[in-house]
Amino acid sequence: MTRDLRRLLITPGRLSAGSCAAGELALECQELHYLTRVLRLRPGDRFAVVDGAGRLWSALLGPADLAELEQAFSSPLAFEPPAPQPLQLALALPKRDADVVLRMACELGIDLFIPLQAERSVAADPLKPQRAQAILREALEQCERLWQPQLDSLRPASELLGAGPPGGSCRGLLCTTRRPGMPLLAQALERLGGPPGAGASEPLTVAIGPEGGWTPGEEALALAHGWQAVSLGSTILRCSTAAVTAAGLLSHWRALQTGGPS
Repeated sequence: MTRDLRRLLITPGRLSAGSCAAGELALECQELHYLTRVLRLRPGDRFAVVDGAGRLWSALLGPADLAELEQAFSSPLAFEPPAPQPLQLALALPKRDADVVLRMACELGIDLFIPLQAERSVAADPLKPQRAQAILREALEQCERLWQPQLDSLRPASELLGAGPPGGSCRGLLCTTRRPGMPLLAQALERLGGPPGAGASEPLTVAIGPEGGWTPGEEALALAHGWQAVSLGSTILRCSTAAVTAAGLLSHWRALQTGGPS
């Protein structure tokens, strides 16, 4: 049933027991516009409400700016626990299309997006918080995830690479080029294998450099702190292409490890 329902993300604070007295949910202007003008729903039509924290309720569009949850706040129609192996994508922001990469990363199952400022980064359009959250909300509604990805603040690449992989040894993969003997990212992921659920509490992070690539100093810093250099193939990819490729491989790897969809 829930697969047939179009989704609307409402933040958990607005879905608390006190905020949804008698099951009624007051809709904001943009939400009402989305339901009635974009999805063309009419009063009495059913849709799904998700909170970005694993829970889903069915709801009926009511008159004016109201909707009615069909389940109690404490008893959602569906609940999904957090992903067992958190996926993190660290990216030196490209000059253009960072918002497109953010959307695709959400659709592909990335749990944390970490924007970086590398030594060779060009002047990039910043991911403005309000715009970025709107992108994540729309992507989550479209791809039917129940957990909303998080967006980290912009940080120097050296800060991340010099601290070592967030998940510890062997849980950080540095995509780079022109280094002999590097395994492909897919091969490195396969070697992490193990039984389903292995390393469930430890995030796995893939770092993608800027258009000009990592500097020798950045690569040396990363390798000295436990990152593993990997390749995305023999061709040189734009950083946005590399990021989407890596996100897809990560998502596929997790699905294989956990025995289910990413």
